[in-house]
Amino acid sequence: MSLPKEEVEKIAHLARISLSVQDIPLYTRHLSDILDFVEQMKSVDTTGITPMAHPLDALARLRADVVSETNLCSHFQTIAPQVEAGLYLVPKVIE
Repeated sequence: MSLPKEEVEKIAHLARISLSVQDIPLYTRHLSDILDFVEQMKSVDTTGITPMAHPLDALARLRADVVSETNLCSHFQTIAPQVEAGLYLVPKVIE
């Protein structure tokens, strides 16, 4: 699939990339190669293959959910200008 020069310029504009006139043929070729590869990947038979969330069978390392700090909420609320029902009151900034 060959992209026209106008499409590459449009993509560059949408991506907020500044391309010089000399760079456009290079980017046109590279983007066309990427789209050709995607088309090639579409033809691969993937029936019976389970989708993966990660290319490796890596497990997330989990840690115990243990409280490691004391609750200082009431201390910080004593020095706050305005507090109501455990919430900090602030001036309205959006109308």
